[in-house]
This record gives sequence, C-alpha cells and structure tokens, in this order.
Amino acid sequence: MTTPAATTPEGRLVSRNPTTPTDVVVELTPPGEAAVRAAVARARGAQPGWLAGGAAARAAALTRVAEAVESAADELAALAVREVGKPLSEARAEVARTVMIWRYYAQLSYDAVGAVHEPAAGTGLLMTRRRPYGVAGLVTPWNFPFAIPGWKAAPALAAGNTVVLKPAPEATACALRLAELAARSLPDGVLTVVPGGAAEGTALVSAADVVSFTGSSAVATAVVATATARGLPVQAEAGGLNAAVVLPDADIGAAAGHIAAAIGGYAGQKCTATGRVIAVGSALEPLREALTEALRDLRVGDPADPATVCGPLISARARDRLRDAARGLPTVSGGPVPTGGGWFAPPLLAHDVPPGHELLTEEVFGPVAALLPADDLADAVRIANSVRYGLVTSVHTADLGAALHGLDRLDTGMIRINAPTTGVDFHLPFGGTKASGQGPREQGRAALEFYTSSRTYTLQP
Repeated sequence: MTTPAATTPEGRLVSRNPTTPTDVVVELTPPGEAAVRAAVARARGAQPGWLAGGAAARAAALTRVAEAVESAADELAALAVREVGKPLSEARAEVARTVMIWRYYAQLSYDAVGAVHEPAAGTGLLMTRRRPYGVAGLVTPWNFPFAIPGWKAAPALAAGNTVVLKPAPEATACALRLAELAARSLPDGVLTVVPGGAAEGTALVSAADVVSFTGSSAVATAVVATATARGLPVQAEAGGLNAAVVLPDADIGAAAGHIAAAIGGYAGQKCTATGRVIAVGSALEPLREALTEALRDLRVGDPADPATVCGPLISARARDRLRDAARGLPTVSGGPVPTGGGWFAPPLLAHDVPPGHELLTEEVFGPVAALLPADDLADAVRIANSVRYGLVTSVHTADLGAALHGLDRLDTGMIRINAPTTGVDFHLPFGGTKASGQGPREQGRAALEFYTSSRTYTLQP
C-alpha cells in the first residue's frame, strides 16, 4: 500500500506535493532507531500516570483532541490536499470523520472493562477485567493521514495505553501537525510521532508492547513475524483486490455510479477501492456502457478544486506502475488528465484481461479495474473469492435472496449490498481475511479489546 518517499543523497526524507512535485512539503533527517527507542521509553514512563488518571480524565483529554482537530479543520484539509493529493471534498470529509473518531473513543473510555461471574460452586467472586498493555506502536499509511492514526491511537489511549506513531514518509507533515494539536490536550509522552522510514518502523515494532500496522501485504507479513516472535499482540491491515458483483436485476445506473467512484475516487488509492467488476449474465453490456459514461464524467484534476474526484497518484513510481499494469489491454479511459508535472492518470476500465494478469492478482493501488463476465451468481462468487485478498466485496442486486447468498459465501471481511466497496463505519469492526488482514479487527469496541489483555480474578472470602 505504501511507496517510498524521495530521499536526498544525504539520506534526508523529502515529502513532495504530488500535484506539483517541485513543492517540498517537508524535509528532515530521519531520527533513527535510538530516537524511536527513546520515544518508547518516554511513553512507557508516562503510561502508569495516564492510566491512573481514570476514565474521566482520559475522556476529557480525547475530547479536547477532537476539539483541536475540529478547530483546525480547514488547515488540515488543505494540508492533506497538498501533501497526499487528496481531493478537497474527501479531505474535508476525512477531517470531519477524524473528529468523530476521537469523540467516539472519548466516550468509550467509560466502557465496561470486565464482568462478574457466578462461581461454579461455593462462595467467592469470579471476575474478568481488561487491562492495557503499555505502549502501543502504530505504523500508518499516507492515504488517510488523519483518520487512520485516529482510529488506531484513540482506542489505544482510551484503554489506558500510551502511543508512539510512525507515519508513512509521504504523510510526514500531516502526522507532525496532528501531534502538535494533540500535544495541547495530552500529557507529555502520552502520544509521540516519530517520522522516518523502514528503520524507524522496524525499531518501533521491536520496542512497543502492542502493534497495529496498515500498509502493504509484504511489510505486514514482516511486521507480524517480528511482533509474534516477541510474543506481542499485533494486527496488520494490508489492502485488497476488491470486487463489485452486479446482477442483471440491479439498478445498473446506480451501480455504475457507485463503482466508478470506487475505482477513480482519490485516484483509487484506498484499500477498499474496487479493482474488479464482475458482471453476471446479461448485466455485462449495460454495465459496460454505464461504467464507460460514469468514468468519463469523473473530474480528474487539481485536488484543491472542490469538483475534482480523481487527483494525482502519490508518486511517479505509483503512476508508472499503473501505466505498466494497463499496457496492452483494451481499456476505457476517464476524463482528460491535466498537463504539467503532477503525477496524474485517468481512471481506467480494462476489458479482456487474461488469467494471471497483475490486475487479477495484485493490488495496483491506482484508478484501474478489470471488467469480468460471470455466468451466474455462483460463478461470480467463485471469481470474487479467487484472489489471495479478502477485504471487501460489494453486491448490487434487487434480489434479497441473492444478497443473502453473497453474504453467506463471499470470503471477505466486509460485504456491502447496493453500496460501493469504499466507505468505512468507524464504530464497526474493520478488517479482512486472507492476505488482507492478520490479527484482530480494528475500530469500534473491537479496538478496545485489541489494545487490552483479559485477566481472570478469583476472590475468596
């Protein structure tokens, strides 16, 4: 999911504006492994006091973080537009969702942390109680520079952990600004952002007490291996090659609108983006026509323009990979691409994609999808399940029975009926199966469980 930011010959980290690559958003020297270990040590020292302050203090502090983010909403949205090329409408929505995430977990600071149980025999008291691990090490991607750090850090803090966050290099400025805003509301050492690259990320996984990662499947496997070798609880979300299944009885126009937005929105740079479109039976030709029109209607351009849907790719490398993946395939292209130095590419719908092609096996992480025919619903489910990923599938149909069939047989962590593959309900569990995710789910009350361990107490008079 992530791509390396440019570095200077001296090894300095450089985060560039993907719309205008000559615009350097931030440049710094990565702090190194020793700085990460020092940040974890400070967090570990701050954790007992953070927990002892109680639920009310934690709730109040997280609420103040939400208020600080809300007060800086316009600034943060503009920064996301500049640093990661997120279209302005999406950037504003992300900041608003980030505010809601911090407020939601502020209230969950009061959530029950255990239960009282009846003894099997005799007198006494049996209890379960969940306790924080200590320091949560969080490694986050660039594509949601405020929301993903929020939905990892807020539940960890609500549960009584302290946090050290290592953001993707491409979102360094966003993460550092978020840390500045949070620092006004949190005690010293409770939330620390350590910028950097692979060395800093590895050091954090090697030092924290609980680890949450979002990024590529290859790095996720390495993170899980390192954490489990240390006996740590770990979760890793690693993207998807998501399918949209369209049945003949679906509202083809509405389905095409949902799917086009899930292909081209934010240049397809979401783990929930649609990468495969599976048309069942007679739906194929009407859907092809409707999708062609819908993709051409998507505005490709400057992400600062509120009308833009598809902005630039995050890097020249990401743009070139998209071009290479689509080379030689018959494609339908979206709207015209701006000229100049930005890393732009139009949304693409590929036809007649041969078996084993990269578009059918790997997450390209760009605005491209393959259109595939299926004989019937069972064949569509087989095709949808045929990849090594299993994050989210959408099913478009007017038939409740067909929808339930999909719910029962699709091998993905999330299934959306008559809705795009994109979109997250932050108060519900989020995650996938197979190569899309390892470990427990994120978000909602599931996150509080992940960031705490269960203790069983036996009390005798």
